[in-house]
Amino acid sequence: MTGPRRRLAALVGRQDGPFSASDLLAAAQRDGLGVGRATVFRTLGLLEAQGAVERIDLPSGDHAYVVCARGHHHHAVCVECGRVTDLPEIEVGLDLAELERRSGFEIEAHRLELFGRCPACRRRPRD
Repeated sequence: MTGPRRRLAALVGRQDGPFSASDLLAAAQRDGLGVGRATVFRTLGLLEAQGAVERIDLPSGDHAYVVCARGHHHHAVCVECGRVTDLPEIEVGLDLAELERRSGFEIEAHRLELFGRCPACRRRPRD
């Protein structure tokens, strides 16, 4: 990893919650990192390939990135505040062997994102 990518990776590690590539570029410019848009996208791709971040698809059709713990897991995304919570696969209760049997597919990978309101947003009255 080059120096600019290392500095950008450190900035990614300080992100609190989901962020877009544009958010990361703005933070990098604010911090004077001197990286361009292409470096941001290439670094996010590298970090995603390494499992350090995951790209999540938002209900709006946009996507964002989140810093992730190692190991396979799923996400619950708040549709109001954007908070992302990791859900271990065991809690989701997916039976991949049964899905393979029923579909005939040999499942190599999967991703699941659940959308709803987080506990904090549920406590607030809706407008």
